[in-house]
Amino acid sequence: MERKKVVVLIGPTAVGKTKLSVDLALKLNGEIISGDSMQIYRGLDIGTAKIQREEMKGIPHYLVDIKDPDENYSVAEFQQSARQLIDSIDQHQKVPIIVGGTGLYIQSVLFDYQFSEAPSDPLIRTKLEEELITLGAKEMHNQLQRVDPKSSENIHANNKRRVIRALEIYQITGKTMSDYLQNQKRELLYDVVLIGLTMDRELLYERIELRVDQMVEQGLIEEVKNLYNKGIRNTQSIQAIGYKEIYEYIEGKTTLDDAIIQLKQNSRRYAKRQLTWFRNKMDVKWFDMTTPLQYEERVDEILSYIAGKLEFKANK
Repeated sequence: MERKKVVVLIGPTAVGKTKLSVDLALKLNGEIISGDSMQIYRGLDIGTAKIQREEMKGIPHYLVDIKDPDENYSVAEFQQSARQLIDSIDQHQKVPIIVGGTGLYIQSVLFDYQFSEAPSDPLIRTKLEEELITLGAKEMHNQLQRVDPKSSENIHANNKRRVIRALEIYQITGKTMSDYLQNQKRELLYDVVLIGLTMDRELLYERIELRVDQMVEQGLIEEVKNLYNKGIRNTQSIQAIGYKEIYEYIEGKTTLDDAIIQLKQNSRRYAKRQLTWFRNKMDVKWFDMTTPLQYEERVDEILSYIAGKLEFKANK
């Protein structure tokens, strides 16, 4: 049976994925699945650079605004939802286009990762649950940070179920959750065209800093204050860059100027981590977006690459 075709557009924050993804979707008769772990939250709009209705140009966008900010969301949930959407979009003779910067989310959809098959042990699980009651969520998260810093960065301390699950996997296998997933059989489930956007590092950092300034002008502080005033505390959503820094300002732990400086610094570091992750984990065809005057030429180049890749696969 012929595998479904999926286009994936990845790259660091502020590189220009949003505009390009819509332009590609218009040309390819595509529909867009967001691969961003924070754009799923309602009310987190400015700080996540969420696409505006007018920017969509009529292209359907999925997995945006599907959760309230006090809800948790997991890679396994994303995997299930995205795969169902790929099936649905394909059945309607459209091209699924996954767009985003959350590498593990995208990887979990494309490859045959089985989250439910990770080893488990009821005795170890019970012991960890008892420790949670005795020591508290923060100390359990600290334990996870010591043995699996990568997972601890992605799992909030209040997401107790996932903290315990990650610790359970480590205690059973001696491997981190990330290592366990990496060692699974990595077979692509679809005919995938992986497009990556990059640009000169200094220019990217300038764009990130400009974007932060624009977010502040657009009302980022008010957006975060609104979440704070609604009682949103210690949740997965507000660990997002752009929210945790402003929360510290609201709580009087820092000045607004220092919070914005920290936000810019964290955004630059995140962009660097994204590029490193994509280059190490996925087989990507990279396109340099450094010169904006060449944008239309770059779009045509990317379209030609996608068409050639899909046509080649279809004719094999």
